[in-house]
Amino acid sequence: MGREFVDLFDRWAESYDDTVHGVDDEYKEVFSNYNAILQAVANSSVGNVVEFGVGTGNLTSELKARGVSITGIEPSEKMRDIAREKHPDVTIHEGDFLSFPDFENGVDTFVSTYAFHHLTDEEKKTAANLYFRTLNRGGKVVFADTMFTDDTAKQRMIKRAENQAFYNLAEDLRTEYYTTIPVLSDIFRDAGFDIEFTSLNPYVWLMSAVKKHDN
Repeated sequence: MGREFVDLFDRWAESYDDTVHGVDDEYKEVFSNYNAILQAVANSSVGNVVEFGVGTGNLTSELKARGVSITGIEPSEKMRDIAREKHPDVTIHEGDFLSFPDFENGVDTFVSTYAFHHLTDEEKKTAANLYFRTLNRGGKVVFADTMFTDDTAKQRMIKRAENQAFYNLAEDLRTEYYTTIPVLSDIFRDAGFDIEFTSLNPYVWLMSAVKKHDN
């Protein structure tokens, strides 16, 4: 359920904001247009919003500016501490993509940035079905994350990172559960969603999956 990455995020918590804002050359392209990516997710969010992988609360800021009702879910204690300090008015639960509280008024939008790849494809399938059951009618999943048009494109980006001597990035792309758009399309369509993708930078795509009917 992505919990194997919690220790990494506990260690990364203090420097995370520096990384996403371009201090680390190795990951600068991964996080290019970072603020615009957050805004794209926030602008697609409506109603009662559940944010997975709150991290240090950067997307939370954009959601608050939009005026939606927000509940955060974050497995890393260190990340939760930073996010709660930034946003004492937002409830942030310990949890993950597959483990979160029930919501009395349901959920209209599930959102996340740079996190869904911490699930295997089988776990993504479980998540998509869970979200379909949880969402209110017409609700949606809006995730921005690194993904690829196909496996050839993924291997090309790994090779490109190695040629740039970005060996940590290459290892991340090789070992974490980054998937492809066709796989995600099948997962969410099989779960009952209409889905579309928009490229936001050379690594990151915006995925919008809308629940149109109840199975």
